[in-house]
Amino acid sequence: MRRRLRLRGDAWITLLLGAALGLLLYAQRDSTAPTTSAPRAQGRAAPGPSPRLRVFQGPDAGPALQAYEEDTPEPPKPTPPGPFDFGRYLRAKDQRHFPLLINQPHKCRRDGVFGSGPDLLIAVKSVAADFERRQAVRQTWGAEGRVQGALVRRVFLLGLPRGTGSDQAEAEGAGTQTHWHTLLRAESRAYADILLWAFEDTFFNLTLKEIHFLAWASAYCPDARFVFKGDADVFVHVENLLDFLAARDPAQDLLAGDVIVQARPIRLRASKYYIPEAVYGLPAYPAYAGGGGFVFSGATLRRLAGACAQVELFPIDDVFLGMCLQRLRLTPEPHPAFRTFGIPQPSAAPHLRTFDPCFYRELVVVHGLSATDIWLMWHLLHSPRGPACAHPWPAAASSFQWSR
Repeated sequence: MRRRLRLRGDAWITLLLGAALGLLLYAQRDSTAPTTSAPRAQGRAAPGPSPRLRVFQGPDAGPALQAYEEDTPEPPKPTPPGPFDFGRYLRAKDQRHFPLLINQPHKCRRDGVFGSGPDLLIAVKSVAADFERRQAVRQTWGAEGRVQGALVRRVFLLGLPRGTGSDQAEAEGAGTQTHWHTLLRAESRAYADILLWAFEDTFFNLTLKEIHFLAWASAYCPDARFVFKGDADVFVHVENLLDFLAARDPAQDLLAGDVIVQARPIRLRASKYYIPEAVYGLPAYPAYAGGGGFVFSGATLRRLAGACAQVELFPIDDVFLGMCLQRLRLTPEPHPAFRTFGIPQPSAAPHLRTFDPCFYRELVVVHGLSATDIWLMWHLLHSPRGPACAHPWPAAASSFQWSR
């Protein structure tokens, strides 16, 4: 009897100790939860159109594009960390010639000789740390080779990572070569698609990336029939793009995309898009194609390179290109299948998820996808059976205009 009471007491003690340990672990988990979850929430970028385009989004525009699954971690964006120093920009804005550190001089040679360039040259804006997105583009819509009989070539456009001087970039074999430059050199040897210039890769230096690419393409790819230029976070249905270009003459002027008219300069100092009247005094920008993705002909490539060399640099790249078009008296052509604001949520079906291959099947460009989403959408559209979709849905074929 005494032994039974002792065992019963031991059982109660064990039970109490177990309960106390459970409460202790529970309390410890609650106390550490904020410190483990907060960085993850801060580090994850919201899916949808990039901040550079979303800042102009009208009040009646749809919500951000929904991702199919959790986004991959975003790389550092080429944006200034604080208020833009316009004094420094104005002092340095006439510096428009920077050395080309990594080149692809044979990119547009067909059968080893010049004279017959690619049917489509794809140029993608990227940053040094964004290897994951470059791989997604290489393995999906940006793959080189023959597409519907057309020869496609690809380059990525990069500047120096912030805080890295050109002297460091050019120091090869001297023991001072930076880690990023070693990786970019290796990537260039593996894929032969990296173009690197000796200016810092910042948001306001995207204009430098614009003019340097136009100069490079004019020199090394003068016979390209058409050029598509866009961001690394877009999905491009290349087959639809080639169908659109099949009826166009590369010897005639063309620049088509998501055309934006009557966009007003941002005068709010707190905005990273702030443009003081001393820099641009007019009430509205000229018509321009959203920088997320647009296409232009070989004839326009050569004319744009000359015009942009004469237009004063402006710190927003797609607006700057609109200024170059204005100088040429060339109006950009709106195309409803270029969606640089993403796919808006249908008002009649707010529950509908817009990440669906049936939405993408009829489009050319959709902006604001993670590397995972780009890879997945491409495979959904190019599977042997293809998506089971109903009739194509209509799209308004007019320029986007901001209300006054």
